[in-house]
Amino acid sequence: MNGYSSHTFKWVNAAGEVHLVKYHFKTDQGIKNFTAKENDEMTLKDKDFSTSDLYQSIEKGNFPSWTWYVQVMPEKDAEKYRFDVLDITKVWPHSDYPLIKVGKLTLNRNPENYHAEIEQSAFAPSHLVPGIEPSNDKMLQGRLFSYPDTHRHRLGKNYE
Repeated sequence: MNGYSSHTFKWVNAAGEVHLVKYHFKTDQGIKNFTAKENDEMTLKDKDFSTSDLYQSIEKGNFPSWTWYVQVMPEKDAEKYRFDVLDITKVWPHSDYPLIKVGKLTLNRNPENYHAEIEQSAFAPSHLVPGIEPSNDKMLQGRLFSYPDTHRHRLGKNYE
């Protein structure tokens, strides 16, 4: 399946120019879904089918991948755009802000230590690399605080 950022982030270049950015991860395998009936049947056979399928695919060398695209909007465009571009329920039209290919995300190995590599993972939108900043997206602003707080509770002394 495809993946999309609901949030809008800011990319700031070396010149200090700000662009708003939405992330898109398009599956390279194609979209495959169960019907409701197929899902009910699979749940009876293997309630963890998706996790098992992912693990087995990687184990066999069928590495799932997604092509990463972004939509980029100059910050000044947001002020006069026809809707609130920070509203997570809105999709930026590709005709106005076309997808730009950035790269590829590939899952090329299974975890060796599930507890250390999966159970203790703590992804949060507040953990950003230089040049990427949070926007004023209200939902994102709330998550900047709530995710790390939840991770501290869940992971305890292993949070850091």
